[in-house]
Amino acid sequence: MKDLAIIVFARAPVAGQAKTRLAPALGAAGAAALAERLLVHAVAQAAAAGSDTLELCLTPDGTAHPAIAELGRVHPAMAPTGQGGGDLGERMARALERALRSHRAALLMGTDAPALDATALRQAAAALAGHDAVFVPALDGGYVLVGLARPAPALFTGMAWSTPQVMQHTRERAARAGLRIAELAAVADIDVPDDLAHLPPEWRVPLGLPAPAAATVR
Repeated sequence: MKDLAIIVFARAPVAGQAKTRLAPALGAAGAAALAERLLVHAVAQAAAAGSDTLELCLTPDGTAHPAIAELGRVHPAMAPTGQGGGDLGERMARALERALRSHRAALLMGTDAPALDATALRQAAAALAGHDAVFVPALDGGYVLVGLARPAPALFTGMAWSTPQVMQHTRERAARAGLRIAELAAVADIDVPDDLAHLPPEWRVPLGLPAPAAATVR
């Protein structure tokens, strides 16, 4: 059995379908461009973390997109898969359960958090040596990474996703299920226009956003 699988869960960066809540600030094309940059960054960090298996799990299934093809060329060991049907929880649980059939641990990460880097992924994997699950919470109350050492469907079934209570409800479910969980430091994810303040400075200008104001020296 292999040690670790990393699954990058993503929506294909198609204008009008990806990061639609950012369209008021960036336009549909700009939101898709940011989605693509976030996707490329997430896959690069996952590849650098040093897993046995790297999976890019996409929705919609079977998406053909130049960015996906390019990621395949840059990361030839990456396996593209489809998320399949069901709500977010069903799709996440299914992907993790599949990975755990052949790996001792699995991490599933989104693409919305630029601060989620290879170091954090390695820390999350290490935490699973002594815990059943690990999370990187998001500042908005959700989470940007979940890792499991064994299947835990109770964490995903019937959850009200995209609410500020997701991480708290997950903690409560884990406690009821007797799961030992670890949490790393919370990070920002990029979902709505106000979140754009958390983008790396070098990402802003290509998106037509002003560079951050220089700090005033007093």
